[in-house]
Amino acid sequence: MQVAVIDAGYASYDYERKLFEEHGYEFQVFQGQRHDHKGKLIFASDAVGILIRDTQINENFLSRLSNLKALVRYGVGYDNVDLNAAKRHGVRVAYVPGYANQAVSDHALALLLGCVRLLPIGQQNIKQQFGKPPASDTLEMADKTLGIVGLGRIGGTLCTKAQLLFKRVLAVDPYIPAERFGQLSATPCDLSGLLAESDAISLHCNLTPETHNLINAAAFAQMHRRPILVNTARGEVVDPVVLLEALQGDMIHSAGIDVFPQEPPGDDLAPLLSHPRLIATGHYAWYSVRSSQTLQQRAADNLLAMLQGKDIEDELTGEIKNSN
Repeated sequence: MQVAVIDAGYASYDYERKLFEEHGYEFQVFQGQRHDHKGKLIFASDAVGILIRDTQINENFLSRLSNLKALVRYGVGYDNVDLNAAKRHGVRVAYVPGYANQAVSDHALALLLGCVRLLPIGQQNIKQQFGKPPASDTLEMADKTLGIVGLGRIGGTLCTKAQLLFKRVLAVDPYIPAERFGQLSATPCDLSGLLAESDAISLHCNLTPETHNLINAAAFAQMHRRPILVNTARGEVVDPVVLLEALQGDMIHSAGIDVFPQEPPGDDLAPLLSHPRLIATGHYAWYSVRSSQTLQQRAADNLLAMLQGKDIEDELTGEIKNSN
């Protein structure tokens, strides 16, 4: 019985290897190229369980792996997995929600603070304008409103941290019970109201057809307070072309982005990445020593449990959850 990691990238797989080998499985890690789809299929052709990150799991993929019983995605998102196709093939699917609540909310807050203080401009101009503020519109958060789109695990953790920094926190999430807003001291709001009233906006929604390009030209037009925009959710939630136009047109104060529609970002995004009011990081908001260990261990534990026929809390049954 083989268990295969088909999307490598972590420094060590010692935990996974020990766990599966102790239970009688052969454990292997694919060492080929990230986009070698054919190579991954050949590598995992006999696998009963696979661990994935970015590989598209669809009907074509699943039809080629006749022995596959279960798969787990390392992470909180699962938009690259066709859950209906998996169900048709009798393949159980799980993910790892909540493993990086602290890390991602810390990163979102770091991007917010960096934008508030316009740190990139300050660093670029340190010699020429030493002792002077980077721009006249440097902000303070104490009298400002933060808007959070998606009040799930990560958005909720950010909300708790932000209560001490912002005057008010608005939140929108149609999939969250009303009592959660009260528990987190967040003011419920619809998206239009949040866009209009927020001085800073942080995105924490999953990628679904509903949220694809959620922040588009129409959304930017509703941002009356020229806010900071932070995205640590999914790249496709924000239209990058329109984001650049919003920055160039002074429609928003600044932006902090950790995720992109294409990763790594291509040359077409060079004008956006070089904009002085953008802070860009390379999709590592999820990472800390603790969160990385938790992610790998829970992913492996989930896969083993499903292969053993056990019920697990992190299994995906087809219900789409909007916030992470």
